[in-house]
Amino acid sequence: MTSLTQRSSGLVQRRTEASRNAAEKDRPSDQEDHGPRRAEDQDDDDTGDSKETRLTLMEEVLLLGLKDREVICKSDAPTGDVLLDEALKHIKDTQPPETVQSWIELLSGETWNPLKLHYQLRNVRERLAKNLVEKGVLTTEKQNFLLFDMTTHPLTNNNIKQRLIKKVQEAVLDKWVNDPHRMDKRLLALIFLAHSSDVLENAFAPLLDDQYDLAMKRVRQLLELEPEGESMKTNTNELLWAVVAAFTK
Repeated sequence: MTSLTQRSSGLVQRRTEASRNAAEKDRPSDQEDHGPRRAEDQDDDDTGDSKETRLTLMEEVLLLGLKDREVICKSDAPTGDVLLDEALKHIKDTQPPETVQSWIELLSGETWNPLKLHYQLRNVRERLAKNLVEKGVLTTEKQNFLLFDMTTHPLTNNNIKQRLIKKVQEAVLDKWVNDPHRMDKRLLALIFLAHSSDVLENAFAPLLDDQYDLAMKRVRQLLELEPEGESMKTNTNELLWAVVAAFTK
């Protein structure tokens, strides 16, 4: 599939055993596994943290990196997320409706039409990082680079990132269902978006070689699906597959 070739950089990179050992050596001792965890801790892995640390898809994609359809707003109720609400307002106020592909280009600023540059969401990465700071996942630091200071956002809560990595790994390993329509839709979207952002490799790099190969094989199965055909199946999410088509074409 062409899209697999074009976007393979997020999949085929494989961290060497030496680099894995080096990373393991650098890991603080307090992060090591010291035996079975309590049941409530295991429940937290499945349900996530409290509402204050529940992440959006875009935040999760950012954290991992440390036939055209018209988009019609079925509800204009605020989501509570500033970036999502900003995108929703653009979509709601635009007539005639744009296609999914067009909205991805407009909101990301990848459009050649100067009259539509105002649709671009500004400073997305920085705004997502600030959201993660507010949720206690990242922190904010100033670093001096010769003649100027730069704001950085180092990871401060590794547990949340490790829980996210585990969730992605399990989706294509222990909890693999071999049917995208039986997968959790949010998790399926996360896998496609993480691949398109070239950060999916970060979730698979810590795996053993046989686990890595199996995870890669199953991700390729998802990438080789035909979005147009999948969107026509019973009880499917057409918008999800329209976005997948836009990212993988």
